[in-house]
Amino acid sequence: MTMAPDMLPPADRESVFVNAPVGVAVCRPSGVLLAVNPALGDLVGRRADDLVGRSLFELTHPEDVEAAQEVWAALQRQRTGPSRHESRLVRPDGGTVPVQISTSWVEATPDGAPEHLVLVIEDITDRKALEAQLVHRSLHDPLTGLPNRSLYQDRLRHALERGHRENTPTCVLMIDLDGFKAINDAYGHPIGDLVLVAFAERLRAVLRSSDTAARLGGDEFSIVCENTERADAQVLADRLRASVSEPMSLAGTSVELGMSIGIGWAPGGTDPLESIDQVIREADDAMYADKTTRRSR
Repeated sequence: MTMAPDMLPPADRESVFVNAPVGVAVCRPSGVLLAVNPALGDLVGRRADDLVGRSLFELTHPEDVEAAQEVWAALQRQRTGPSRHESRLVRPDGGTVPVQISTSWVEATPDGAPEHLVLVIEDITDRKALEAQLVHRSLHDPLTGLPNRSLYQDRLRHALERGHRENTPTCVLMIDLDGFKAINDAYGHPIGDLVLVAFAERLRAVLRSSDTAARLGGDEFSIVCENTERADAQVLADRLRASVSEPMSLAGTSVELGMSIGIGWAPGGTDPLESIDQVIREADDAMYADKTTRRSR
């Protein structure tokens, strides 16, 4: 037979509270904790008894307090149905744990029990890690780990917007690997994949912290350089050429790689909506011109 919680004997209700596998607490409308079960104490790295009398907001990450207080205020205005929100709680060692907090309002009773709130607090560390992993996969190339075209376009747009606000130039380098199809044909696609991974590593090695490199598809790569004049972008391109000029030893095979590079430049203060296509087109045109020059040598 299933029994409603309020029909359970008091001792059994106490056992449910103490032995619940997730954090459970009772608190005043102000957020001051009145009762805390051991699971919640374990979650935040404190003894449950030490939490009684403290405010839940004291345990909340400072960056999350305002949002938590807004949820709290809305719950007190409406007092209908449970409220759920995500937050981070802080442990004594400074570590944080992401949680989902489900809050229910309990009105005062005729026998004198004051109004209070019941909280169910669940650790969502694994869920947040999975979400972060899925987001990363959606924005990065699975072979090289570099940003993909979607993230690249977002980074370029933000760079141009900052350049517009702060009157700083932005450069784009478009890169195409010369003879990559011949490498695939001669050695097979597994070696071709290793070439792309090795090139991405060399690309990362020459980047500045403010640069964003991306694989746009196939053997096409690009770099977004914020607050960068054309001459500085050329220095970066020269460093990359020098890095790539060294033969690659991959799975016992020595592979020589060439590349063509073009630079596009957007002066500071330009409209980002107008300059995004222009700077990419300029870099593309310069890259194809570089490829033509290299083929004629």
